[in-house]
Amino acid sequence: MAGIASTLQHRREKNQGFGTNSQAVKYLNQDYEALKQRCFETGQLFQDETFPALTSSLGFNELGPSSYKVRGVTWRRPTELTSDPQFIVSGATRTDICQGALGDCWLLAAIASLTLNEEVLARVVPHGQSFEDGEYAGIFHFQFWQFGEWVDVVIDDRLPVKDGELMFVHSAEGREFWSALLEKAYAKVNGCYEALSGGSTTEGFEDFTGGIAEVHELRSPSPHLFHIIQKALARGSLMGCSIDITSSADSEAVTSQKLVKGHAYSVTGVDYRGDMVKLIRIRNPWGQVEWTGAWSDDSMQWRYINSEDRDRLSHRSEDGEFWMSFSDFLRHYSRLEICNLTPDALSDDSLSKWALSKFEGSWRSGSTAGGCRNYPNTFWTNPQFVIKLDEEDDDPGDGEAGCSFVVGLIQKNRRRMRKIGEDMHTVGFAIYEYAGQRSIHLNRNFFLRHASAARSETFINLREVCSRFCLPPGEYLIVPSTFEPNKNGDFCVRVFSEKQADFQELDDPIESRIEIDEDDVDDRFRNLFGQLAGGDCEISAFELQKILNKVVTKRSDIQTSGFSLTTCRNMVNLLDPDTRFQAEYCQTEVWVKLCVTCCCCSLLRQNIYRQKDVDNSGTMSSTEMRTAVEEAGFSLNNPLHQVLVARYSEPDLTIDFDNFVGCLVRLESMFNTFNTLDKDNSGTIELNILEVRTVYRDGRDKGHMTTDKHGCCSHDNSLICCDFPAVAELLSALKNQDKDQADPDPERQLRPEIFSMWFINCFNHEDVSVTLTDRSVSVLRWILIR
Repeated sequence: MAGIASTLQHRREKNQGFGTNSQAVKYLNQDYEALKQRCFETGQLFQDETFPALTSSLGFNELGPSSYKVRGVTWRRPTELTSDPQFIVSGATRTDICQGALGDCWLLAAIASLTLNEEVLARVVPHGQSFEDGEYAGIFHFQFWQFGEWVDVVIDDRLPVKDGELMFVHSAEGREFWSALLEKAYAKVNGCYEALSGGSTTEGFEDFTGGIAEVHELRSPSPHLFHIIQKALARGSLMGCSIDITSSADSEAVTSQKLVKGHAYSVTGVDYRGDMVKLIRIRNPWGQVEWTGAWSDDSMQWRYINSEDRDRLSHRSEDGEFWMSFSDFLRHYSRLEICNLTPDALSDDSLSKWALSKFEGSWRSGSTAGGCRNYPNTFWTNPQFVIKLDEEDDDPGDGEAGCSFVVGLIQKNRRRMRKIGEDMHTVGFAIYEYAGQRSIHLNRNFFLRHASAARSETFINLREVCSRFCLPPGEYLIVPSTFEPNKNGDFCVRVFSEKQADFQELDDPIESRIEIDEDDVDDRFRNLFGQLAGGDCEISAFELQKILNKVVTKRSDIQTSGFSLTTCRNMVNLLDPDTRFQAEYCQTEVWVKLCVTCCCCSLLRQNIYRQKDVDNSGTMSSTEMRTAVEEAGFSLNNPLHQVLVARYSEPDLTIDFDNFVGCLVRLESMFNTFNTLDKDNSGTIELNILEVRTVYRDGRDKGHMTTDKHGCCSHDNSLICCDFPAVAELLSALKNQDKDQADPDPERQLRPEIFSMWFINCFNHEDVSVTLTDRSVSVLRWILIR
């Protein structure tokens, strides 16, 4: 399915409840039950062609096809490695996870913490999987949270083996394979095994739970940190810790007291020994190499507590798990990561639960990627969100008065892009007091006059930036951004609050406010019109082009090579249902309309284009265009500004005068059409497929589109379907998502970014009707149809 069509269909499914853990989206459209049943029917073990047993699934650089590290690697099923393979033996435990040759200890620490909560584990590792006869078909599946939704990932059980041993994660006793298969499924989601090398435990925490992870730097800990840890464990939160390294030589280096630098540990418990000492329990995912200081397995401190506590807490086996005092923990470790779970992950009503709010957004170069506060001219163009905090916390034990909340900004799909040389952007966010402001996207002046009330602790190139805050009740504006402007990316911003909070995106309404009177008519255009129109007072697009270019090209303050014929045709079509403009120039109303359309009477006289060209370059930047469009009378939201820049800007994100005028003509055409169809002024219009066909046929009859033999119409080297049988055929193909049935005839191929944006977002496949839900949807369609 075309990218845009697939995206829009996916949104529709989310609205129907798909994407929750109980209704996970089938990753790559692979249905576990159907594939497993097919294996039983054919008597063949499953082979996953979407993640094949080839070196391409291992990596792209250090584990790439030409790397010596992959020489001699074979792929074996567990049944080929041991005579008695088991999926899980006596329940999943922390000791089932031992690191292999991949630098993904961050992931393994998250998996180890996962085993502490059976309910959370079952959301990632579905029950009913085994190697037993009657159940085994070489196919397994796991569920991960991915940027706002749960996906069900299917794999085969062929695992990479070198020198007879599993290359990567393995169990300590050698015949338990749930952790190795889980790692493979996670590698599939991220593109390959090598993509998992290096990361933060918070990534694994979030993808296994859907929670939000916060990082505490232990060099300057919160005075309430131990209380925060106690509350986190009581909420079922997952936790990990690590020790920073100062050089690559320190990586995995063992200290004199047997702590491993640059290694991710799990925090598995906490205890408080009255006024004597606070204890914290930690586990090394290696399954060995334990702390040898105070409160370690064989330390003398255990002798001085009563036998009941000693038996409850003490461990004397080399299993990688140990206790240490909280003061030693702060002294030796650098960082603590806490993953706070979503309310749906906790079924125990006795547990305190967070309230969750979430929005998805995007940064687009030239429109909504404004960079950080260091770039005041563009910072205000970033997406903006408002949160309303009404109630203070009711936990006197934490020592803080106010409303506690955690904000997380997560970048989407950046780890997968490592194969093409991309990596994480440097991202962060700022928070401003919002009281007394209008509910519209705030402009540059607001940020010049107001300092931030809070901000993310840093801008950093991690998948997620997360910070905890405690602020007085009120309304606050959250502005997520990349550090530098014009960095494309998608993101998800989430807020976990102690109390329920209102959270909404702040954006401008979609409306047009064009008001022109007779005084705006330019005498030069009136005279030229009379000369070219002749006695019948008719003018074609060609003649209109001559009129405009005679005047506009004389202006030295505007960089333009003249109006294109396409722009002039659009102007004519805006005024007349036929292919020509016919008017008597003495009719003020019609003349005013012409001047509005041409954007030369009102817009040039008001000097919008020149005034907004603040650097006097003769062109406008995309940011300048945003304010110029607003001054021209159009109020647009962020998605529409993104479309305008993508459609009308040059590669260097500048807009010349012809494109500026063409943009405004398109906008007015859209608003006129929408308002005509929106007879009850409800903001919503509904069209059946024949009415949609009429829209396209009207464009074709005007001479802008020519119909080919298949009932499709060609325009600007693009094909837009306007024939009912062709539409029905396309819809059927989209519904079945069958790429193999695509028509090879190039004349039947449709350009998805044009066709899909008009049709696919609107179609209800059940009754073949079109519903345009708001003005924004309609604007998108009309801008893209050309």
